[in-house]
Amino acid sequence: MKCWKSKLGTGIQLMALLAFIVVGAMIILPRALPPPAPEGELTEARYWVRMEGNTVQCRLCFRNCIIPEGQRGYCTARVNQGGKLYSLVYAMPAAIQVDPVEKEPLLHFLPGIRTLCFGTAGCNFKCSFCHNWHLAAMTPEEVAGRPLSPEEAVNKAMELNCEAISFTYNEPTVFYEWVYDVAKLAQERGLKTYFHTNGAINPEPLRALLEHLDAVCVDLKAFTAEFYEVTSFSELSPVLTTLKTIKEAGVWFEITNLVIPTLNDDMEKIREMCIWIRDNLGKGVPLHFSRFFPAYKLTRLPPTPIETLEKAREIALEVGLEYVTIGNVPGHEANSTFCPQCGETLIERVHFEVLANHIENGRCQFCGHPIPGVWQ
Repeated sequence: MKCWKSKLGTGIQLMALLAFIVVGAMIILPRALPPPAPEGELTEARYWVRMEGNTVQCRLCFRNCIIPEGQRGYCTARVNQGGKLYSLVYAMPAAIQVDPVEKEPLLHFLPGIRTLCFGTAGCNFKCSFCHNWHLAAMTPEEVAGRPLSPEEAVNKAMELNCEAISFTYNEPTVFYEWVYDVAKLAQERGLKTYFHTNGAINPEPLRALLEHLDAVCVDLKAFTAEFYEVTSFSELSPVLTTLKTIKEAGVWFEITNLVIPTLNDDMEKIREMCIWIRDNLGKGVPLHFSRFFPAYKLTRLPPTPIETLEKAREIALEVGLEYVTIGNVPGHEANSTFCPQCGETLIERVHFEVLANHIENGRCQFCGHPIPGVWQ
């Protein structure tokens, strides 16, 4: 398999680099995989082209993997069988859970509603700090997926009195075909649809999917190419393109930035990120600074100091972003959303729980200032 290769940077902490075994610039992928299921049991993937012989190229994400017959893409969730590309995770969610929409986090979208969340195995990033590594870092054979058709998924959400369906946990781009089919059916049945992504999907499949999504949460992990290359073996530029594409499509979106000590907590870079968001996406885009806790390959780093998150939020507000919250710090004042006009509390929260909502018809109850979001 040929696909994007990381050009390893040198400035990020060595512990992040040592999180993976690397030979030159080639990432050693997971151990040899068992043969895939028979062709008749698989769903053909979308967004791929046949190349010479039976080799195919996946066009779903930024990696554009070139995959010989019998091999898989970087994400391990797509396989070339007989010169055709198939999904190994279609209708096979490995994680199913009911959550409040605030957990996505989506804080300006129908506060307090319940969403049925789905995830599968596989990811097109290799983040050393992944909190869902038990899904994202695994192959389809290493996690127990449960067969669930799009209709069954939608029915389950309605049975559980959920108003929405979320595609989350691992990177939902890798189970794109099922996401698309479920999202389309869910909207037809009156449910909302959410997509929590690392943002590295290609523009063409993204635009098609956005027609069936109500909201997107994008993880903007840092604002340096080096961070993406070294800690995630990925790239920053496709994420910025994705954010612009969502903005152009008119679909509601919010941004999360996980602040990791020593790796992406440089305040000047955070300032640059916030200025870019303001100038390219608008001052009304909600930005959530989230606290890091030791996980996966970065267990030797400490949790993010709360003061660091507060400083990041202060900078974001200084450059003109209007809706900036702090996450993973239950009880912090900045769990809540404030009116940029009068300063009153618009939505009072403790962690994921909504205690009070002072938005009426999309406006602040206190001063009438219009608040961007989806409120009904």
